Amino acid sequence: MCIPICGAMFIVEGEILKTLSDGKMTRKYFGTDGIRGKANTYPMTADMALKVAMATASVLRAKQDGEHLNRAVIGKDPRLSSYMFEEAMCAGFVAMGMDVFLTGPVPTPGVSFLTRSMRCDVGVMISASHNPFQDNGIKLFAPDGFKLGDDIEAEIEAKIDQDLSGELADATKLGKATRIDDCLGRYGEYIKGSFPKRKSFEGLKVVVDCAHGAAYKLAPQVLWELECDVIAIGNMPNGRNINEAYGATAPQNLQKAVTVYEADIGIALDGDADRVIIVDEKGQIIDGDQIMAALALSMKEAGTLQGGALVATVMSNLGLERVLKKNGLKLVRTQVGDRYVVEAMREGGYNLGGEQSGHIILSDFSRTGDGLLAALQVLSLLKEQGRPASEVLNLFAPVPQILRNVRFEGGTPLDDAQVQEAIKQAEETLANDGRVLVRASGTEPVIRVMAEGDDLKKVETVVGDLCSAIEKNAGAA
Repeated sequence: MCIPICGAMFIVEGEILKTLSDGKMTRKYFGTDGIRGKANTYPMTADMALKVAMATASVLRAKQDGEHLNRAVIGKDPRLSSYMFEEAMCAGFVAMGMDVFLTGPVPTPGVSFLTRSMRCDVGVMISASHNPFQDNGIKLFAPDGFKLGDDIEAEIEAKIDQDLSGELADATKLGKATRIDDCLGRYGEYIKGSFPKRKSFEGLKVVVDCAHGAAYKLAPQVLWELECDVIAIGNMPNGRNINEAYGATAPQNLQKAVTVYEADIGIALDGDADRVIIVDEKGQIIDGDQIMAALALSMKEAGTLQGGALVATVMSNLGLERVLKKNGLKLVRTQVGDRYVVEAMREGGYNLGGEQSGHIILSDFSRTGDGLLAALQVLSLLKEQGRPASEVLNLFAPVPQILRNVRFEGGTPLDDAQVQEAIKQAEETLANDGRVLVRASGTEPVIRVMAEGDDLKKVETVVGDLCSAIEKNAGAA
């Protein structure tokens, strides 16, 4: 089946629930995961953060009784600029008459939980996730803990550049800002509550890599409380080292630590702890596809997998689809982005989904990707099955898959006729033996080129030719 995305055509096996609309790609500020960019450079400036808060408050006010005083919770990761954006957004909300709860460094799924737990009208996570410390971003959550829908984001975006001075609260009706000291404890108890009290991970030696990020305190503490023998690395943030040589996108130090300490498993979170990558006892990397496969088959056996399906994106390996089909399960694919996975899960009544990159959504417990929660579920599998991670989390042989990024300047290269022709030729080359996916990143000026198939050499040729065509005809940077 051929589906158009950003002008590209790609072949995909399985069911596609949603495709990318032009409106979502032409947003001025919001991408696939909120607003993101280089800190202190437009649009990620303190002034922009102030305007986003004011615009959000304006949209909320229009949907509420005028006498209702809205509440916001603001979380952040420990990167240097997060403190600047926290203060700016707090000022914007307070100026509009909203009360604000400040959590300090907390994982993104923690903000989702606290938004609904503290009955807030909006949740804010200040983080650029797996990006380096120079970048930052703003993610917004609805009162139910799900990320704000595209329609609400569009309303907020429309107001960002408007003069909202006429909507400022009277001096007697300014909001109040309160720092909440026990947020990590609240969220940690919630995470542990997803397991029976009798369950323990005693006997498991675990290395956890916190990416010098938002979970640097929480993850080692929760694992220790569940009786793991814990070795923590990447747990000393200084504002500038988040995701640097540690975390889900740089697991090499975790691989070394697992083998040196002879651990049973390694857990790598990213900067805001909404994704996880596992390292088995041999030091081998286990990605999100293998994690989802293991969880899906376990949940099927336990009778807890809803809809007989797993929801994943077009990036998930063809091997995942094949092992699910072999076990009588369906793979439902969406466009890239955990928010779209969540939307498909809600629409279809599914309770397990995620991305190859490690965003795992277990909707029985969480409204967004939660790296620590997913890691605990994996530990539970190891404990229940009494087998090493290399066996429990190795359920299929991945089809050779190659992903390359091409950075560009100016307009999207996917509109170029020669690039379109190269994509068409790539599809014909792989035919029924694989897939081709070419898409624009929703968070940075990058074209992502992916191909997979049983013939590695053919896949390498396809990706190389596509990247060359994009670089040659699109003014690649």
